[in-house]
Amino acid sequence: MLYWLHDAFGINLFFYISVRAGVAFTLAFALTLFLMPKFIRWAKKRKATQPIYELAPDGHREKHNTPTMGGVVFLVSIFTASLISGDLENGYMLTGLLVLILFGAIGIRDDLGKIFGKANNKGLSSRGKLFWQFLSAFVIGFVLMFQPNMLSELYIPFLKFPLFDMGLWALPFWAIVIVGASNAVNLTDGLDGLATVPSIFAFVTLGVLMYITGHAIFSGALLMPKIIGVGEVTILAAAIIGGLLGFLWFNANPAEVFMGDSGSLTIGALIGYMGVVSKSEFLLLLIGFIFVIETLSVIVQIASFRIRGQRIFLMAPLHHHFELKQWAENKIIVRFWVTALLSNILALITIKIR
Repeated sequence: MLYWLHDAFGINLFFYISVRAGVAFTLAFALTLFLMPKFIRWAKKRKATQPIYELAPDGHREKHNTPTMGGVVFLVSIFTASLISGDLENGYMLTGLLVLILFGAIGIRDDLGKIFGKANNKGLSSRGKLFWQFLSAFVIGFVLMFQPNMLSELYIPFLKFPLFDMGLWALPFWAIVIVGASNAVNLTDGLDGLATVPSIFAFVTLGVLMYITGHAIFSGALLMPKIIGVGEVTILAAAIIGGLLGFLWFNANPAEVFMGDSGSLTIGALIGYMGVVSKSEFLLLLIGFIFVIETLSVIVQIASFRIRGQRIFLMAPLHHHFELKQWAENKIIVRFWVTALLSNILALITIKIR
C-alpha cells in the first residue's frame, strides 16, 4: 500500500526500504500489543492452554493453565504490517508471505489438535507434520525457481565465489533448509522467551544480509551475491521483529502466553526461507546457533540411546538438561540469549571476511 503511494502520487519517502521497514516494525509491534490481551482472555475462556507432557521437568507443571497458540496473533500482525508496507509486486516478498501462510496453517492445525483433540492431545503425528512441511517447502522452492535473478549456486561463508551451481538439486536443498529451520525453532520453544529473542537476533542479521544482497552497490563492494529484489524481504523481517518484540512483552518469564507450533514452526520456516534467498544457507548454522545445538542435542540423545543404550544428557532438548541440573529458568534463558547474540555478531562479522 505504501509502495503504491510512491507509484501513484510520487511520494518518494515510501520508495525507500528503510522507511517502509520502520513502518512495518512499528505496525506489527503495535498490533501485537493491542491484540494479544484480547487473545489471552479468549484463550483462557476457551481453555486453549498448553498441554504439559508427563516427561516434562517438574517446573513445567505449574504452566498447564497458560494459554498457547499466541503465534496466531503475531502472525496476523506481521502479515498485516507486511501487506501495508511491502511491495506486493515483488515476487520474493510474496513468496515470504506464502511461507507464513503455509507453515502458519500447519502450526495452527497442530495446535488445535493438541488443545481440543478429544482422543489425545498430540496434534499432528510426526510423519504427518513432516509430510506437510516438506510439501510446503517444495512449493516454496518451486516458486523461487521462477523468480527473476534467483541464484541456485551454493555459497559458504568466507569465500568470495560460489562452490558450484546446484541446478535442480537446489530445490530439495532449499526444502531441507526450510524444514530443518522450522523444526529447530520448534524444538527450542520450551521455556519462556527462549525461542523468541534468538529469533529476533536471527531476523536482524538476516535483514542486514538480505538488504545487502538486494543492493547492487553494497553487494558488489562486499563481494556478496547480488539478487535484485531480495532487499524487499527486509520489510518482512522488520515486521517479524516487531511482532516478536510485542509477543515478548507477554511471553517473558513468567509467560502469560506461549506461541505454540503456529508461531515456532512458522518463524523457523521464515528463518530458513530468508537464509535461502540471501544465499546464507550455511551461515544459518551460526545465525541460528542456539536452534542448531538444541536440535543436535536431540539427535545425539536419540542416537546414543539406540546405539549404546545410554543417554548423553539428562533430558533433551538441551534446555531441559540444564533444568534437571537445577539451573534457574531465567538463568538458562538469559545465557541462551547471550549465546545467540554473540553468534549473530560473529555471523555479521563474516560479511567482511571474504
